[in-house]
Amino acid sequence: MGADGLLHVPEVPIIPFIEGDGTGVDIWPAAKLVLDAAAKKHGKEVAWVEVLAGEKAFNETGNWLPEETVESFRDHLIGIKGPLTTPIGGGIRSLNVALRQLLDLYVCLRPVRWFQGVPSPVLHPEAVDMVIFRENTEDIYAGMEAEAGTEEVEKLRTFLREQMGWDVREGSGIGIKPISQMGSKRLIRAAIQYAVDKGRESVTIVHKGNIQKFTEGAFMKWGYELVREEFSDVAVGWDDCGGKPGSKILVKDSIADITLQQVLTRPAEFDVIATTNLNGDYLSDALAAQVGGIGIAPGGNINYMTGHGIFEATHGTAPKYAGQDKVNPGSVLLSGVMMFEHLGWDAAAKDIVTALEATIADKIVTYDFARMMDGATEVKCSEFASAIVDRL
Repeated sequence: MGADGLLHVPEVPIIPFIEGDGTGVDIWPAAKLVLDAAAKKHGKEVAWVEVLAGEKAFNETGNWLPEETVESFRDHLIGIKGPLTTPIGGGIRSLNVALRQLLDLYVCLRPVRWFQGVPSPVLHPEAVDMVIFRENTEDIYAGMEAEAGTEEVEKLRTFLREQMGWDVREGSGIGIKPISQMGSKRLIRAAIQYAVDKGRESVTIVHKGNIQKFTEGAFMKWGYELVREEFSDVAVGWDDCGGKPGSKILVKDSIADITLQQVLTRPAEFDVIATTNLNGDYLSDALAAQVGGIGIAPGGNINYMTGHGIFEATHGTAPKYAGQDKVNPGSVLLSGVMMFEHLGWDAAAKDIVTALEATIADKIVTYDFARMMDGATEVKCSEFASAIVDRL
């Protein structure tokens, strides 16, 4: 990251990767094949360096997330990863969450759009073209919980009763949901700036502020404040323009539960979405279902201030399919496309998407799509990747 605040990419960037647990052994080599071929077509090259996390790291080092892995991502700024197992029975709550918090990757970026030919459960999947900015470091994912029946939870119950007048029912587990002004504004700032840079028309702040007034409600309030303070020349809040923004980007808000209905019934009304951690989790998976499923949904975890970004498959490890060369590599591949875009390798990224769509249009697909398509040719994970390379 340069002093000018821009990401300066060397001729051959060193990019650490985590293969991933479960089906990671299948989908990462397939995605790497396509990424390398697209980069080479445009005179680019990546120096890949494997780092360990998850089961592979635990088996080799006794540590689920070695410090060397975190340092490699910190030093090289950009990385990519397959799906990781969440340790059971203590230790790290979630390896994915741990990486996000250790590197302060405050944006979970989830673009959701339909790719030509992908089978979908909805009538008009082409109407879905949204980019979700999900806050990544706060909310209930902060991990501030006390278990029912423990000494810790009883201390907390006593404090809440005596100091706050809140009577929490005996036998309760208690979680704390922090939402900060700083965390909210930097997330919403990134969403609005993205809308400006990409020529998008609106930003919707999704929240549950009608009930959670001082957390989710504050998230919404701080978002509108930010528009007036920093973006008044290019954006305007709904209440300040009556829903008529003119040539500016319209910033509006929507309650989380009705949003989950409206992204299904009126998807064309949503463009860029800025939301809190839990809401973003729900929304991104629900939207992925509308355009073909989480198996083809990409994601990135980004700190726009430091330039750090880890791009990742958004699905689970699916261990029962591990090593079968069966599953769709689309999620990690399209996350690699996002990574290339982050590097400024837009031509290579665009070529991958075009080749992917051409492959699906020819009905050459993995089993998950083949079972929903008439006349499809079902191929292995590696064969799907080779078919994409053939169409680059």
